[in-house]
Amino acid sequence: MKKTGITLGILVILTAAFTAANTYRRVVNTSFGPGEHIEYRVHYGIINAAEARVDVAQSLYAVNGRPCYQVNVFGRTTGAFDLVTKVRDTWRSYIDTAAILPQKFYTNIQENSYRKEENMTFNHAANTVKAEERKEKDLFKVPDNVHDVVSSYYFLRTIDFNRLGVGTVIELPAFYDDTVYNMKVKYRGKEAIKTKFGMINVIKLSPILSSNGFFKGEDALLMWVSDDANKVPVKVEVELAIGSLDMDIKSFSGLKQPLAFRK
Repeated sequence: MKKTGITLGILVILTAAFTAANTYRRVVNTSFGPGEHIEYRVHYGIINAAEARVDVAQSLYAVNGRPCYQVNVFGRTTGAFDLVTKVRDTWRSYIDTAAILPQKFYTNIQENSYRKEENMTFNHAANTVKAEERKEKDLFKVPDNVHDVVSSYYFLRTIDFNRLGVGTVIELPAFYDDTVYNMKVKYRGKEAIKTKFGMINVIKLSPILSSNGFFKGEDALLMWVSDDANKVPVKVEVELAIGSLDMDIKSFSGLKQPLAFRK
């Protein structure tokens, strides 16, 4: 009986370990990896308004016992815009390499006099997100396979758009600012656009936005990503109530494969 009890205990432990190891989905990713670096220029008409940088760290990080990509997004206003609205924002996501899900999300927001800095830890087995620095309202219930605002974009890069019909809407649950959102992105087909590096074939996407007085309609945001394995954004247009902002790719390195620009 004693041996049976020991054997049973071992089986329970092994079963529990196997179950825990398989609670995560597996997503095939051939689009990005360590060392990717992309810079963007944001302009309002002919005026340079801001710049952004997106980096995937050279090394993997262990978070919640899982290997993760560390993805850093930096944004700042420039020129005349910096005199009116000073922005210095950082978003950092630790994205599970196998599941393409966030394990930890860090924000450091500096916009004029407003300041916000916090770490959010994701527990996908319990479907919770914990705000690490808070003492009250620090734990939030979330749906299965929930994303942060950075990891959701990287998950979209793993999708094979050749299998989707034009007009298909992709839906993802995302958690940001204490709220769960049902993110919706519409696939609008393929075309070719002009960039500073030449023409390039792209996939056209439009995140569906909720109605408010800031954006001009639910299709106010358009994104063009390279029609290749990389699927990196090369251009973004935002229609605002006060005008339009454009974001264009400025420089890049460390991509999985070269971008196929046509001169």
